[in-house]
Amino acid sequence: SCANASGGLSVLSVVSVLALIVFSHYFPNQYTEQEAKKLGVVGWVKNTSQGTVTGQVQGPEERVNEMKSWLSKVGSPSSRIDKTNFSNEKEISKLDFSDFNTRY
Repeated sequence: SCANASGGLSVLSVVSVLALIVFSHYFPNQYTEQEAKKLGVVGWVKNTSQGTVTGQVQGPEERVNEMKSWLSKVGSPSSRIDKTNFSNEKEISKLDFSDFNTRY
């Protein structure tokens, strides 16, 4: 009974996405962690030496899509996002992470 109108089970699909965010102001990752935990997605985020943020998000498709939208449009209060690039989006059978955290 989780089927949508087209008969698919999209609510149940679990997807994994790699994100790369290019920004022009400091991007504190505690906001990303807070948002991920609020949405119930798992994975990690990391600032790179090239001035970008990279990370992986996993969870139910609609939650991952909400996180992608937040990463693209909102981000942290002090950052300005210039570009986001999502790659390697695929369905997975189980989550690789149990929570969402910042890597250093």
